Amino acid sequence: MKSFDELLTGYGRFRDGAWHRQHDRWEQLKDGQAPQVMIIACSDSRVDPSQIFDVDPGEMFVVRNVAALVPPFETTPGRHGVSAALEFAVQFLKVREVVVMGHGMCGGCQAALTQDLHGTDPGQGGFVANWIDMLDPVREPIARDLGTTGRAAERAMELAAVKVSLANLRTFPCVREKEARGTLALRGAYFAISDGILHLLDEASGEFSPAS
Repeated sequence: MKSFDELLTGYGRFRDGAWHRQHDRWEQLKDGQAPQVMIIACSDSRVDPSQIFDVDPGEMFVVRNVAALVPPFETTPGRHGVSAALEFAVQFLKVREVVVMGHGMCGGCQAALTQDLHGTDPGQGGFVANWIDMLDPVREPIARDLGTTGRAAERAMELAAVKVSLANLRTFPCVREKEARGTLALRGAYFAISDGILHLLDEASGEFSPAS
């Protein structure tokens, strides 16, 4: 694993290499951005959307958090980080697609399944517990049918989490209105760490299939 000092060495390679090779691209981006796609992904260090989709700078607007979750629309006081990023992407950048990308071996989904962090204090796991408890409703049938441990149950939770976030996206008026007008599309995706395969959700059937 690399330390920050080692990352700075990588920054030096970037300045000497990619920065110069893509100088025209950086010149375009210095005055603004116009990505067409927003990606909501997990903070997990193994699932970098830019690497998975092999894109240049400025091509995706990315938000990453524990388990790639989107909370439902609400106007209560608080720090609505995902909601603010979503609003910015949809209303101001006018992205045309929002993709929720879950992944295999997700620690957040595993914690939602086992509920091991429930009841812990903030700073000791409580922040995570309070975030992933939005998966509690979909946990119940999974725990009943598959248990709370093992890859079958974990994968079921990982896929269910994508669907929860898509449903929550549609509670936002700006998303609902734009999707109804056909100016915004929502997509579900799942990246399998074990084999490097991206799966896409067919919302009509509820099934995930490998991307062609």
